[in-house]
Amino acid sequence: MTINLHLYDNLKSLLFASLALCCVIGPNLAQAEGDYYLLTIDNDALVGEDTGYTNGLYFTWVDTPARNKAKPGLLSKVMLWSLSDSDEPVLDYSIKTIGQTMITPDDIELDPPISPPDDFPYGGLLFYSDSFLKVYDKHADRISVTIGVVGEYSFAEESQKFVHDIISSDEPCCWDTQLDDEIVFRVYRGRVWRSWIADGGSADLLLGADAELGTIQSSAGASMVIRYGAGLKQTYATVTMVNDRTANPIAVDNGWFVYAGLRAGYLANQIFLDGSKSYDDDFDEIEYTNETLGYSVGLAYAWENWSLTLAVNDLNVNEDDEDAENYLQYGTFTVGWRGG
Repeated sequence: MTINLHLYDNLKSLLFASLALCCVIGPNLAQAEGDYYLLTIDNDALVGEDTGYTNGLYFTWVDTPARNKAKPGLLSKVMLWSLSDSDEPVLDYSIKTIGQTMITPDDIELDPPISPPDDFPYGGLLFYSDSFLKVYDKHADRISVTIGVVGEYSFAEESQKFVHDIISSDEPCCWDTQLDDEIVFRVYRGRVWRSWIADGGSADLLLGADAELGTIQSSAGASMVIRYGAGLKQTYATVTMVNDRTANPIAVDNGWFVYAGLRAGYLANQIFLDGSKSYDDDFDEIEYTNETLGYSVGLAYAWENWSLTLAVNDLNVNEDDEDAENYLQYGTFTVGWRGG
């Protein structure tokens, strides 16, 4: 029995390490294929609150019909059944992302740390996300499948210590208490409608609906985004990324826009708030209300082959859930460039 347990642990470690390696080398394999590349960084310190949600770093590459035939990736094919084949889309996009998200308690020098539900745990998520986007004249559909790992193979501890060493910041003391190792997933389906367009096309109103299910997060919601700027038609589908941390809405071809959005939803579970339940039955989840109401505001600007987006997001404005609100409030920016 001991041999079998050791074999199980070794196989589990090998599986986690293999998934982490795929996430790390994925962009290098895609360099020859992608039409656009996006680097996104988000952090709660950008909105003046360096608590809870510590950092997120994401790299995205996009295939468009301009150069490469955009085809659904291996993972996103799982959700193809939810897309209609009755109409021919104007554009197709294949979007792939690798990313790392980490959270820590407020005081990273306190040993032992304050445990949930009174504060956030130490936790990291390393993931690979495969999305496919079909764009029509007045609406766009997006499907996505994400697979990742939490625990030591997210390499969040190494990332935070590396950065803190460079900037001479406080050394986190207690990553040995982080969420237990677990393979996690999420499937996503969303749609955005371009429901109103101003004369001349300088403004539009976008309505959206989406749902996701998985151990990373399960939720459903509806959103409304208003934009003002230039070149809006080419980029309205990217607003499906407003509620997804992996990237921001972007402007292209010398276009630009400012946007403001509202979102109401229901959050059923979230890995950092509820814990890695499959491996840690003793985790005391952070209490939060399932109903959420929040906003996003941002600016996107493109010049030549480059694009820059700055945004502030607060996806839970319920004052009774301060811990959960700290996780869902953050600033973010994305820099994008066209492939050579």
